[in-house]
Amino acid sequence: MTKGNEISAKTGLAFIGCGVMAESMIAGLLREKIVTPKQIAASHPRRDRREELKKRYGIKVFADNAAAARAFRGPDSAVVLCVKPQRMNAVLHELAGAVTAEQLVISIVAGATIGTIAETLDGRLVVRAMPNTPSQIGKGMTAWTCSADVDSGHKQMVKVLLSALGTELFVETENMIDMATSLSATGPTYTFLVMEAMTDAGVHLGFSREVSKELVLQTMLGSVLFAMESHKHPAELRNMVTSPGGTSAEAIYQMEKGALRTVLSKAIYGAYRRAVELGKRK
Repeated sequence: MTKGNEISAKTGLAFIGCGVMAESMIAGLLREKIVTPKQIAASHPRRDRREELKKRYGIKVFADNAAAARAFRGPDSAVVLCVKPQRMNAVLHELAGAVTAEQLVISIVAGATIGTIAETLDGRLVVRAMPNTPSQIGKGMTAWTCSADVDSGHKQMVKVLLSALGTELFVETENMIDMATSLSATGPTYTFLVMEAMTDAGVHLGFSREVSKELVLQTMLGSVLFAMESHKHPAELRNMVTSPGGTSAEAIYQMEKGALRTVLSKAIYGAYRRAVELGKRK
């Protein structure tokens, strides 16, 4: 089925709902030559979007979700659910009977539980994954887990597919997917807000918005790369650049005074609770 970073030429992937994230995965898979266009099918309700996808990638396109799921059959095929959370229930019922028990089902839909997917589709091979926005440029972080019946071959397939989005990480429990939703999947939101606030602060100091943005973006990028290469704890890195009585010490004092840590912690926990709530909706 799948060996190393290669996927069998018999493998077929049906993307149900082809928005930004699904297209990112398709583009990455084709860019890395993991699959060929003839191994991909996608569904979308709008005709112009289907024509765009067909012209851009040479893949099979369908207006009907069930028809897309039926495009590939057998144990080497996978159905990838990429619809909006509010559409998930209706789409699952559309797919009931169209997905076979031997097909792998991969969901990147926030809040949609493995149990709900397996029960509605009457299947046992279900993977739940949670990518984030940087996946659109192949720099994402995707946490994933699966039902007990997913074997090592299918797991390897999932690892290869998700690698098209960036880094993938298998987690042991489904609750950890909700946790990852609040931390890594929602994480870019927190980062973008900090970028925005720092850029605005730079403008307040007197920089043009473009100069301020460039200073902020390169500083954040360099800090992340440095942290990854140093393998040091963030607190240790922060201490390295904080001189007694210096500018960093003053800045940290003001952030701690403003309860920045507490606000971030509450935001992440709030996102986690929301992810759990979404999973309880029918």
